[in-house]
Amino acid sequence: MIHGSIKFPGDKSISHRALMIASLSPEVSQIKNLSNGDDVKSTKRCLKQCGISINEISDNITTINGNTFSDPAYDLDCENSGTTIRLLTGLLSGNKINARLIGDSSLSKRPMNRIVDPLSRMKVNIKSTNGRIPISIKKSDIAGTDYRNTISSAQVKSAVLFCGLGAEGITTYYEPIKSRDHTEIMLETVGIHLEKNGNKIIINKPDVYPTSLNINIPGDPSTAAFFAGAAAIVPKSDLILNNILANPTRFEFFNCLNRMGTELEFISNWKEAGEKVKNIRIINRKLEAIKINKNQIPGLIDEIPILSIIATQADGKTEIRGAKELRFKESDRIKAIIFNLKNMGARLEEYDDGFSIIGPTKLNGATIKTYNDHRIAMSFMVAGLIADGKTTLDNEKCVDISFPEFYKLLNSIVK
Repeated sequence: MIHGSIKFPGDKSISHRALMIASLSPEVSQIKNLSNGDDVKSTKRCLKQCGISINEISDNITTINGNTFSDPAYDLDCENSGTTIRLLTGLLSGNKINARLIGDSSLSKRPMNRIVDPLSRMKVNIKSTNGRIPISIKKSDIAGTDYRNTISSAQVKSAVLFCGLGAEGITTYYEPIKSRDHTEIMLETVGIHLEKNGNKIIINKPDVYPTSLNINIPGDPSTAAFFAGAAAIVPKSDLILNNILANPTRFEFFNCLNRMGTELEFISNWKEAGEKVKNIRIINRKLEAIKINKNQIPGLIDEIPILSIIATQADGKTEIRGAKELRFKESDRIKAIIFNLKNMGARLEEYDDGFSIIGPTKLNGATIKTYNDHRIAMSFMVAGLIADGKTTLDNEKCVDISFPEFYKLLNSIVK
């Protein structure tokens, strides 16, 4: 069974944004519980190359002295981090920085026109390589724009808003379904005024510099999902997750767990720098299949791999649709889920925008093809907890992208 009371490093999405937004302020910011994943380290390193002073005061405290942007002497290597390259491109464009942004072979496959197009409309001198990296930006006289996105993407939204901070005139951004809103919450926390009307956001170039950002970053719900998923499928489990970010745009996975029959108890609730936070108790119960549609996808896009594992143990047909964006993550996650679950003996059907799984099914141990994707690796290690025979990964190290302590913490709660 799974049993214990655990906490996690800071949320990865908030950690990226905290570093970037703190870099805009001339005051000293203090960030506690910053994510220690490789992706966030990429953001930190790139900002340092651009003249931002970032110092580790202790294992848990980072200080940032911002408003000191300069052109980097070398290419900014974003390695595997899509969040780093997309948000940083908007941030540096808004601060009129000349830079060239590159990444690893995985990042080189990911689409970048989704930020190149809106930033070009804002008159940023920006060039990609056939819609991929490298991306080059040059100091430009940027202007606000009215941009209506056809997809819901917090990365694109953040890039446009960051650029809008340095643009002349009004910048308006619209998305069809509200995506995670950490950027908006954090900008307001440091004194930047935003006008929000449904799924539309309006921002003007501020008259004053942002104030310092002082935040104790809540635990990452996307990381916590793997442990909650383990408790949901391993019989007699009872697990407490402490200090978990509970932003409504990030909490759909836990709503789905509850719909499937897992018992969730919210032990305590509070706010941290405008963000909702909870301590959550997860108790194993009989699982039922559910349907997930496109309106729910933005709130659980990163948790679908672990949700697929849970679905194999639910009674009935779980169907996930409207998730085509999964094909453009660190790997084609739909392909990765289908390939590995079939190898483990699951009954499922692939669609262009998702899949369906019929359960419950006894899984068999297998060698997992991770596609060098941290969320695939962690999801299938959880699957291995209930599989007959041994489950191994072809690349264990890829979990370092988001959570290097994953294996140690998982082993600590398996009783």
